Amino acid sequence: MRENPVYKKETRVSARSFRMVLVLLIFNGILAMVTLLNMYSNLQRAKLTAEIQYSSFLDLYSFVSVLEFVMVIFIMPALTAGSISGEYERRTLDILLTTKLTPWEIIWGKLAAALSTMALMIISSLPVMSLMFVYGGASVVDIGLLFVSYMTAALLMGGLGICCSAVFQKSTLSTVAAYAVMGIMVVGTFGVNWFSGYLSRLQMETSAAVAAPVSEPCRYLLLLNPANTFVGVVLRLSGRNYEWTGGSLSFADGSMVISKLSWIGGSTLLQLMMAAVLIAAAVRVLTPERRGVKKERR
Repeated sequence: MRENPVYKKETRVSARSFRMVLVLLIFNGILAMVTLLNMYSNLQRAKLTAEIQYSSFLDLYSFVSVLEFVMVIFIMPALTAGSISGEYERRTLDILLTTKLTPWEIIWGKLAAALSTMALMIISSLPVMSLMFVYGGASVVDIGLLFVSYMTAALLMGGLGICCSAVFQKSTLSTVAAYAVMGIMVVGTFGVNWFSGYLSRLQMETSAAVAAPVSEPCRYLLLLNPANTFVGVVLRLSGRNYEWTGGSLSFADGSMVISKLSWIGGSTLLQLMMAAVLIAAAVRVLTPERRGVKKERR
């Protein structure tokens, strides 16, 4: 398969820019600083008490993972929200469409360049994450699941950003729209589930019911939430309660029970499908005239 010239151009410009070096420095600097300060405090506590709490290192692993995930979901829309709208504003999109490049190659080249940047940031943080292996508790499988959750969230947020960029055609507006939809997807689904749970508990108290359902249908909204999937991966490592993330989802009569891994796998697959739909929508926005020509020929 021939090399995508859009991807080649975007990665070359990104690699030569000082901003990329600065982002990597700040990204890994924050992770390293938090990790080393936490390890230093744990060692100082061990000198005073002559006890080493290995659970604190798992907490450190979870904290650093959460910090990196937050950076991923906030940086990825910023990388993609201006990709197509920037071409609109520079008036270079029409020139791209007159070349042999298809809209799919343009969209995928832009998105793949942003994913490569994000993958570089995630891979560059592996030395900091690997400090957990010194004390044990985190296996290679756990690191692999964490990496999959990162890339799934990056692909979903990247698809969202590039779709908003193609639809709104203005970098500022597309960025605001991407972050607004991301807020609904991440915070909104948690809010709906909390509110439905509150109403369920209130109804149980007022009706004096003997037992309440273990979960509500609103729990399935959490399948759309990449943060929920990530929390499930982290809680799987620490062995803590998984119920609030939907991992122990079941109906009152016990007709269906979804395990932790099934929930994580199902949510990951659904989010990848959502990313594919968003990318397809962006491609469709760039090809309105071509779709009309095909319909006339038929």
